[in-house]
Amino acid sequence: MKDIVTIDGPSGAGKSTVARLLARRLGYNYLDTGALYRAVAWKLKEEGIELDAEEGLRKILPTIEITMSHDRIMVNGIDITPRIRTPEIGELSSRVSAIPLVRGHLYALQRELGLRGKIVIEGRDIGSVIFPEAENKFFLDARPEERAKRRYKELKETNPQITPEAVIEDLQKRDLRDSTRENSPLRKTDDMIYIDTTNLSIEEVVSKILKELKIF
Repeated sequence: MKDIVTIDGPSGAGKSTVARLLARRLGYNYLDTGALYRAVAWKLKEEGIELDAEEGLRKILPTIEITMSHDRIMVNGIDITPRIRTPEIGELSSRVSAIPLVRGHLYALQRELGLRGKIVIEGRDIGSVIFPEAENKFFLDARPEERAKRRYKELKETNPQITPEAVIEDLQKRDLRDSTRENSPLRKTDDMIYIDTTNLSIEEVVSKILKELKIF
């Protein structure tokens, strides 16, 4: 599986930006798995489904049809791209991602999309759980203060009232939830190439990845 590139790492490490640019350079498709969880979170909120209501989740998950095209994400034919990029949906999706029932449902979709090949996939359990057999696996990380700074800059564009303190608190919650959840926790496996992006530009990170790829 040399034409599947997986990029894992915590929030604010630069996964999405790097993955998008890398995909363009390679002429590959790009899959933001975080958007899948945001889409599910949005739909659950719209339908008023409580996260601990297992019966409700079992009924609604099969009815959620998610499609992605050119950085747009649709749920049952509705373009919800701008609606899932809010702090509220971000927090909700982090909680949703810890639910085994949801992860199991999206596992099949991620495998289906990835097995088409020539794709860059980023998330938190892509190289460890979704595609452990991939030959090009990377783990991006950065110092907590740098990740918080990046998240603040990103979120301030859509939420001018957001504060650095709120971002740091949210980041700490996500880190704890992602790394300690029972099902598919965030972790670096021995066969992932680790890249600390703290003092690197996006171009430098992409260059490092390109040099390590085994697809050529």
